[in-house]
Amino acid sequence: MDLLTMSKEELSRLEVMERLQAKRMGRRTAAEILGVSVRQVKRLIRAYRREGAAGLVSKQRGKPSHHQLDREMVRAAIDLLKGRYADFGPTLAHEKLVELHGMKLCLGSVRKIMIEEGVWKAKRARRLEEHPMRERRACIGELVQMDGTDHDWFEGRSERCTLLVMIDDATGQLGALSFVPEESFFGYCRLLSQYLAAHGRPAGLYTDRHGIFRVNMPNAGSGDNLTQFGRAMQSLGIPILCANTPQAKGRVERVNETLQDRLVKEMRLRGINDMLQGNAYLPEYIADFNRRFAVQPRSSLDVHRPLLAHQNLEQILAWQEPRLVSKNLTVQFKNVVYQIQTDRPAYALHKVRVTISQDVQGKVTILYKDSPLDYTVFQKQARQSEVVTAKQVDRVLLNQSKAHTPAPNHPWRIPISVK
Repeated sequence: MDLLTMSKEELSRLEVMERLQAKRMGRRTAAEILGVSVRQVKRLIRAYRREGAAGLVSKQRGKPSHHQLDREMVRAAIDLLKGRYADFGPTLAHEKLVELHGMKLCLGSVRKIMIEEGVWKAKRARRLEEHPMRERRACIGELVQMDGTDHDWFEGRSERCTLLVMIDDATGQLGALSFVPEESFFGYCRLLSQYLAAHGRPAGLYTDRHGIFRVNMPNAGSGDNLTQFGRAMQSLGIPILCANTPQAKGRVERVNETLQDRLVKEMRLRGINDMLQGNAYLPEYIADFNRRFAVQPRSSLDVHRPLLAHQNLEQILAWQEPRLVSKNLTVQFKNVVYQIQTDRPAYALHKVRVTISQDVQGKVTILYKDSPLDYTVFQKQARQSEVVTAKQVDRVLLNQSKAHTPAPNHPWRIPISVK
């Protein structure tokens, strides 16, 4: 006696066919129960009368599916996934296979292939920590998050550097990106200049508690307790909000993680090996990123504001420090003594307060009542100890270790013989 294997759906069909055979049910009722047409019920009745229960079993069982993937395409995909895209995640790998190689594969199929071939392994879900959810702002430009992330962006092909990021809170759009050696006042000024040129002044900036944005020690800053960046933002009418924890600015933190994965791989595929090439590619990447991941804001209102006529961006985004002119008409700034040149009597500028301004290119301007004064460099003092922030320690020590290589005959290289 042969055993017949049937699915639950086929067992239901058998029960309905037995009722039809016994005339305890009509064909229309049977069609409604089985979810098929009356014509299909007639076919099932004929198959049941001819072959019995075996006539209700699918003839496709044990045979390959008509919807299976083409073997040659799967083989080509495996070659690419194990070669060119070996460390890619399923989502990014699927995008490249479809966009660059024209393969008609869905994301689920790519993920299944990667798991079966051992190219990718699903991560165990972490236990989620509960953090209060902060709803996105409603309008574009209402709040822009700014952060810097240090990473080996070029995978050893160039020095480790930092990517500065600005992202709109309402839409998740990247507003500006810039590769810099490290987080600095001038680095963020260049980034902000890009953003202002493309979008205008945002209603607010959301940052961390880095010393560039906030005076973290009471009475350590200037009289108004503002950093240089804070002073510049005050002149532009852009308030700075500092987050207490990384989770508070979670959107820019998550974007940093995404960039450390996707941007690194995109630059590898394009043969981009240093910051200069990377910065040239970033506008193209920003446009592609925003097309894929930006969301619609709740409001169509754009609250960005244009620069005002009196706001000189070049002067505002410069390092400014006040100084008192000495009896000899000299001022000191960053270990350099400047001699002021003027046709006025010396006593006219004695003990007056001037502002020394240094722009992004390093050009120094001495301003008196917002007018520049002529000067000559009188003396450059010896370099003294520098103040290094906690975020810069690793980079400074790494560069110092590479600054000098001992000669082949240096005593350090001569092995010590022990008798």
